[in-house]
Amino acid sequence: MYLTQIVATKTSSSETITDQAVQQVNAFQRFWNEIDWDAILATFIEKTLYLIFLVILFSVLSKIGKYLLDKSFSQYSKKASLNESRLKTLHSLLHTIFHYTLGFFFIYALLSVIGVPIGSLLAGAGIAGVAIGLGAQGFMNDMITGFFIIMEQQMDVGDYVQLANLSIEGTVVSVGIRTLQLKATDGTVHYIPNRNITTISNLSRANMLVRLDIRIVPEEGYDKIQAVIQQVNQHLAEKYQNELQTEPTIFGLVDLGNSNFAIRTICYALNGKQHVLKEEFLSAYVQALTKAGFTIPNTPVGPVV
Repeated sequence: MYLTQIVATKTSSSETITDQAVQQVNAFQRFWNEIDWDAILATFIEKTLYLIFLVILFSVLSKIGKYLLDKSFSQYSKKASLNESRLKTLHSLLHTIFHYTLGFFFIYALLSVIGVPIGSLLAGAGIAGVAIGLGAQGFMNDMITGFFIIMEQQMDVGDYVQLANLSIEGTVVSVGIRTLQLKATDGTVHYIPNRNITTISNLSRANMLVRLDIRIVPEEGYDKIQAVIQQVNQHLAEKYQNELQTEPTIFGLVDLGNSNFAIRTICYALNGKQHVLKEEFLSAYVQALTKAGFTIPNTPVGPVV
């Protein structure tokens, strides 16, 4: 009798578990069967087609916008009296503004197609305004600083500048509303946020001084050495007459310290050409003096006086 009750209890428990499993399976089957797969597939295809159309549309708009900007700017550059560097800077700025504007509308349209509630996001932006404002503070500083750099024409594309507080110098590649791109002499391109720029030393707004010091031994004959240097100056002045703004003039004998003396020549050259000219002149000085039998000292040089 007792065994019969135990067996009946186990049988009842097994039937209860089985019934629960069957009910769960039936509930899942009903849920699965109630899904409108045709509607889901239709929605997926519709969204995909919208996204493809959106990408194609904005790609076409981007190409058309670039074409119109380039064409309009080309016509404007023929009439405007601005220099080439300034025109390149304005051209780069217009392209940057166009890309930011087109990108904003593309993201807005993309979220709308996907189904993201833009209105709710904009309403939530008011709640998160403080956090967003703190995060965007640096961005706004970049924008404001970049605006004044461009409007005040502190630098143009192609200028050689020095940023004293950052110890960076190079040729301006792009002046953007947010960042500045400088290309150093070794080819390195620096991307600098505008808010980090405090002092700009523009070396391309006037003719540059070229100071040429060639070390000599005065005891070997100062007048003869000066005559050789003068011949080199005359020869190179004719060769680089387009780059030189003044004739190379011998300043005289200067003391470099540590019993080292040099003959100094000074001249003014077009901005950007001073380094090339200095290398050419010094190389010609060394070759001419060595050929004439004069000595080029190689002892350590002390502080310049």
